[in-house]
Amino acid sequence: MYTLKKSLGQHFLHDENICRKIVSALPVSEGMQVLEVGPGGGAITRLLKDVKGINFKAVEIDREKISYLKSRFPDLEGKLMEGDILRIKPPFEGQFSIIGNFPYNISSQILFRILEWRAQVPCVIGMFQKEVAQRIAADPGNKAYGILSVLTQAYYHVEYLFEVSEKCFTPPPRVKSAVIRFRLLEKPPDIQDEKKFFALVKTAFHQRRKILRNPLKPFFAREILNKDIFGKRAEALSVPEFIELSNQML
Repeated sequence: MYTLKKSLGQHFLHDENICRKIVSALPVSEGMQVLEVGPGGGAITRLLKDVKGINFKAVEIDREKISYLKSRFPDLEGKLMEGDILRIKPPFEGQFSIIGNFPYNISSQILFRILEWRAQVPCVIGMFQKEVAQRIAADPGNKAYGILSVLTQAYYHVEYLFEVSEKCFTPPPRVKSAVIRFRLLEKPPDIQDEKKFFALVKTAFHQRRKILRNPLKPFFAREILNKDIFGKRAEALSVPEFIELSNQML
């Protein structure tokens, strides 16, 4: 058996129906490559490894869980990688989809890792803390709309699929969870300078109660700052508006 490690944010899914719903949300095609992040006790892994036609791998930071999974599922030999998703290189050549019950203490960092890899990652099925999932999927004008919403939706179409009770986990987390799906946009966004775009979004939302003219003053020429859009707050701007603004930065 294995032990739970709070330091790694481990809450293991045990509900059979939820496991099947997560796996069925993955659009499977012959020959596709799939990476599971944080297989833990193998609740999702045992279903994924039997999906026909896919090249499956899983990355797990906890050596004890790796040993447990190898002993429980001998057919996973060669498919388990010990490593940190935040540090490893892409585990496949070409495109691969990502799926997992992401450790909540690093879920935002995992999201940024996925954004770095987006040229190779057309689809993601992820379990997040409900509050984080709501932020990622939020629309403009929603109080949950923020940095994660804009940066993710600039590159992916986000679907908020379903919520998961804390009773579906061992041990039960103190928060509710939700599963979301990202699909890479068919048409890449017209972002001329990605560093400027990220800096603009983060600066705008760090002072979200102020109108944009104040926090964004260092980024724009004076005549640009006179435009009406700078009289709005960050949460009122759509993703395309943020992209358009970033293309006008100094």
